[in-house]
Amino acid sequence: MESILDFLSNISWWLWIIIVLAVIALRDIFVQRKHTISHNFPIIGHIRYLLESIGPEMRQYFVANNREELPFNRIERSWIYASAKQENNYEGFGTDRDIYAHQHIFINNAMMPFKVDENHPTSIDKSFIPCAKVMGAFNKRRKLYRPASIINVSAMSFGSLSAKAIESLNKGVKIAHAYHNTGEGGLSPYHKNGGDVVFHFGTGYFGVRADDGGFSMEKMVKLVEDNPFIRAIEVKLSQGAKPGKGGVLPGAKITQEISEIRGVEVGKDVLSPPNHKAFSNVPELVDFIEDIAEHTGLPVGIKAAIGKLDQWQELADIMEKTGKGPDFITVDGGEGGTGAAPPSFADHVSLPWVYGFGDLYKVFQNKGLTERIVFIGSGKLGFPAKAAMAFAMGADCINVAREAMMSLGCIQAQICHTNRCPTGIATQSKWLQNGINVPLKSERLAQYFKSFKKELIEITHAAGHEHPCQFAMDDIEVNVDDHNLSKDLSSTYMYHKTKVPFNSMQDLKDCIFLGGNLNQSKTSN
Repeated sequence: MESILDFLSNISWWLWIIIVLAVIALRDIFVQRKHTISHNFPIIGHIRYLLESIGPEMRQYFVANNREELPFNRIERSWIYASAKQENNYEGFGTDRDIYAHQHIFINNAMMPFKVDENHPTSIDKSFIPCAKVMGAFNKRRKLYRPASIINVSAMSFGSLSAKAIESLNKGVKIAHAYHNTGEGGLSPYHKNGGDVVFHFGTGYFGVRADDGGFSMEKMVKLVEDNPFIRAIEVKLSQGAKPGKGGVLPGAKITQEISEIRGVEVGKDVLSPPNHKAFSNVPELVDFIEDIAEHTGLPVGIKAAIGKLDQWQELADIMEKTGKGPDFITVDGGEGGTGAAPPSFADHVSLPWVYGFGDLYKVFQNKGLTERIVFIGSGKLGFPAKAAMAFAMGADCINVAREAMMSLGCIQAQICHTNRCPTGIATQSKWLQNGINVPLKSERLAQYFKSFKKELIEITHAAGHEHPCQFAMDDIEVNVDDHNLSKDLSSTYMYHKTKVPFNSMQDLKDCIFLGGNLNQSKTSN
């Protein structure tokens, strides 16, 4: 034995390298049969797989230019990062965008901008932009809600996102006076840090799930009673990443804690069905909404990606006839989002936000229903110019998901579905989560929201308006083709937005239904 050890110790380092490479070569040729390249080209073939694995990072940092990456290019990501860190988010020497490209947005500025007096709410707080509509006002819900911010956190579940990410988001929306949509994974302890919450559930009914896997009204009522910071309820019909497929949470992400919150098995993939058990058609959906609103007193809305319009037309007919229906509608873009999805769904199923929203808005506008609905846009709208376009088309609020993740430090690694998120945001790995400094990241989300709102209100004033709800279709132009390079939105999408009732920002500030903890001083007096 001693002689063997002496022999091994006398082997030089370069000979060890040769031995290791020889073992790998023998393994490639005679043992493994899964990879043709490494079998036919032992050792060298591994270089191909290594380069493939780091290809996205190489392209992101060294190959792609500032504007060509998707889903978010380098300029967009840098603007969010700089805004979240309170760094310089300006650019010099003019735009590097191709301003003649298809779908480029132009905002028509006024000859003289809106004048802000020294006592104006946005003069006192430059990021103060509440929603111009009150959720539940038309249907006279018992607990009305005016979102205190027009930008809010979209539906992202605890499970898809880490505990520290959810906690950072909730503490961040509290600072920014926004709301936090729970996503369909249920209400976790990390949603309970002071921010307004919109409780969202889908076909899995996580958090309000009955023993048979259906919906439990008893659990819903108790949830709302025990958690008064829940300000509204959202029923998910579909989502942009995979409409008609249902949610997917990989088993690798399901910890004991997630298992208890959702009522599912540890380590086993959770596949929410594509259809709801609680209703099977549009009239039953309306009855379901009204039943929840009656039992909880909260505004109730629906979320969906848009494709066919026949059932939406049926919903509009019922709402016109009965005076019942959702208090808000969240329109999700088919661009895909944070959820894991087959490429065929993310790439091809449902319309992009700008097309889907325009089609849907016209359905309700033709029935005279737009004033009673709060329209929420969700789909890469977390940039001021895109938000201005969304408001001009009829949106009243926007929800952001990936943009919010980037404010926490997401680097667009695009491995959210693998449980290996390097920033600790979309993983349940305790080690990777340790990189998230919750107090710092919550401040960064809040600062991104504040920077976003400040820039949006400045654009709004430049266009001659006081509040983004006053944007009209004619205020925005978009490139559509080479013959008539830009058209205003009304010519492009063939409708005019219904005018939103609005008196002044001061009226919104004084509203007793204003959320974001901004109305506490009013109600306590």
